[in-house]
Amino acid sequence: MLAMKRLGLDFVWWLVTPGNPLKATAGLPPLEARLAAARALARHPRIKVSGIEAEIGTRYTFDTLAYLTRRCPGVRLVWIMGADNLAGFHRWQHWRDIADLLPIAVVDRGGAHWRPLAAPAARALARNRLAEDNAHALAGATAPAWVFLHGLKSPLSSTALRQRQRRPATLAQPTTY
Repeated sequence: MLAMKRLGLDFVWWLVTPGNPLKATAGLPPLEARLAAARALARHPRIKVSGIEAEIGTRYTFDTLAYLTRRCPGVRLVWIMGADNLAGFHRWQHWRDIADLLPIAVVDRGGAHWRPLAAPAARALARNRLAEDNAHALAGATAPAWVFLHGLKSPLSSTALRQRQRRPATLAQPTTY
């Protein structure tokens, strides 16, 4: 919701990946279970949860985003990632191509935001960073362009969400966004 409001987006597509090439997939719940968990959390008419990567057979974010830009001509797409992903973004397959393909919004999830901002990708793209008070212009910006959004912080990464699901319901803590 923070990104949707601050960026002036019409919709958010929450892409649930079949697996992260940079992480071990052992013990990863089935995709359908993760899609259901994401849908239960999303509960907003303008947030669409999708498993499109499994449907189209892509493994890397760049391939998925390239597919979406080809399939959705005229749609202004923005890639939204958590700040924890920015910290390791330079290890992603074709990360520079992702930055050149479409604008990026980085959402601070809590913790020390200086670490992701000091990461190699953030430093490499520093001159393309928009001021946060200009975040509404990101969707219309020409890539490479990115913004770092501070605001309501949720520590819920996909890993944290899966861990939360494994706890008994009586122990689960409510989440506010």
